[in-house]
Amino acid sequence: MAMKPSTLKSRLPGILIASVWIFHGLFSKILEGIPRHKMIVARILGEPIADVAVIAIGILEILLGCWVLSGLNRRVCATIQTLGLIAMNTLEILLARDLLVSASGMVALNFGFIALIWWWALRKNQPIQPS
Repeated sequence: MAMKPSTLKSRLPGILIASVWIFHGLFSKILEGIPRHKMIVARILGEPIADVAVIAIGILEILLGCWVLSGLNRRVCATIQTLGLIAMNTLEILLARDLLVSASGMVALNFGFIALIWWWALRKNQPIQPS
């Protein structure tokens, strides 16, 4: 059964947010598609636990994406995302700045991402219309 255009439109922000978390959790971290992510984790948490830590972080990011898709407790979900992004950005800038493509670019991009997250979280849930 195809999703109605109005249903897709109302779900699109959550789908976009979730896709960022799932992409970075699965591709960037677990599959090591962006090796710099593991290097950053190793710099911050230490080389001996980097392999396990990057997989754990990847799994948590995927779970966060699934939470977004569920639409449950949006404000709590947005708070967790915001705190996570601020913590990650702060640690990366303080401890692994040389491994970043652009610290200021990352902050600007994540500021926009957090704005989208909160716009999604504070929107009224649109009821799903039967087809």
